[in-house]
Amino acid sequence: MKKFFKLVGFASFIGILYYGFITYPKLDLISGFSAKSIASGHFIDHRSMEMIEKGDNDIKMIDLATNTIDENGQFATASVYGLKERKAIYREGLGATLIDADFDISAPYEVPKRTKLVSDKLFPYGNQEAKDTVFSSVDYAKLNAAVSNAFDSTDKKDKRTRSVIVIHKDRIIAEKYDTGFDKDSKILGWSMTKSITATIFGILEKQGKYDIYKPAPIVEWQKDKRKNITTNDLLHMNSGLEWEENYSTICDATKMLFQAENMGRVQLEKPSVFEPNTHWNYSSGTTNLLSYILRNQFKTHQEYLDFWYSALIDKIGMKSMVVETDMAGNFVGSSYSWATTRDWSKFGLLYLHKGNWNGEQLFDAGWAEYVAGPTKGSKGDYGAHFWLNAGGKFPDVPRDMFYCSGFQGQMVAIIPSMDLVIVRMGLKENPEFDFNGFLRGVIGSLKR
Repeated sequence: MKKFFKLVGFASFIGILYYGFITYPKLDLISGFSAKSIASGHFIDHRSMEMIEKGDNDIKMIDLATNTIDENGQFATASVYGLKERKAIYREGLGATLIDADFDISAPYEVPKRTKLVSDKLFPYGNQEAKDTVFSSVDYAKLNAAVSNAFDSTDKKDKRTRSVIVIHKDRIIAEKYDTGFDKDSKILGWSMTKSITATIFGILEKQGKYDIYKPAPIVEWQKDKRKNITTNDLLHMNSGLEWEENYSTICDATKMLFQAENMGRVQLEKPSVFEPNTHWNYSSGTTNLLSYILRNQFKTHQEYLDFWYSALIDKIGMKSMVVETDMAGNFVGSSYSWATTRDWSKFGLLYLHKGNWNGEQLFDAGWAEYVAGPTKGSKGDYGAHFWLNAGGKFPDVPRDMFYCSGFQGQMVAIIPSMDLVIVRMGLKENPEFDFNGFLRGVIGSLKR
């Protein structure tokens, strides 16, 4: 019997050692994710730590973190079993930034200059609530049933939808929020931010200030074959650069988001492993490289910060949006933008109207067609920093749908053939959340 217990004890000891061996390298990422999530959710959207831990941080491994919030210092910390403590600081206008031990929190910094929309026009072009609009072409009973079905019943965590809004012919025809959320709640878009970043290039093209078909303006690439990579290649995620994006392990993407000081340089320093336009490979590093390229199009950092807001975000009245920055002060164009559900829908409407916002053309109409054109090698699933349904990923949804997509099932769907924008924000993604069924239900409520 003693021998048996010794064997059991030895096996347990080996198990603990093995768990520690495979887990310890991840602790830095776990505490980094948790601290950043707590700081952003609390200081941007005013959520309690308990709400964030039960919502955004309710992820395997991330839930191991112990978190604290310092209201006076405006920062959050997280550690795992007292190990690998990380800190994320909040700065008004820049959101929350995960910092390292070398970061100088006392150093001066610049923030975007914002222009708030003040208008007596109706939503989406102004601040006024739209009057009830009833379309004879909409079966509201079916529509409301489809929207309600996207949410969990009491005490369930199967669908985890936080908000849904449906816009038809520029009018809200359905809108619903989960407990604890409303039309003023700011929600993280994760990789929907990629579509924001791409749009800045479309605006610069319209202004005659940038040519996406020329080689990317990166000095470090001029002495090797990377000099042939164009911005068009980067926008289509087929630059041929080495990159691993696998959030279940330590990879290029996780190291960039939770350890890098200047996220834009991580992809920049990767070697070329394929010829451009021959191998599609989704890469958050590519998008942050694009943000880095954008920074270099402006003489000053202040101009770079301002342009994203003055030329796009504030221009279309996304007054709630905050795009967060890395330690170098550059926008994390791959992942970190927050906005209300209504403001996310405005971005969809901008593309539904092919860049025209209330009479002003922000980017050429052809740009909307460009981002919705299939990328070589993506099987019709991806365009230029937008996802597509051209390949029939969602079989019951029109093939002309293109959409912004983010971690945990954030979606801004644009369906031109139906004059429709649908936004869903939540904590479960496809296939755990049935996007095809949800979209089918909403579409089925409209008579064609």
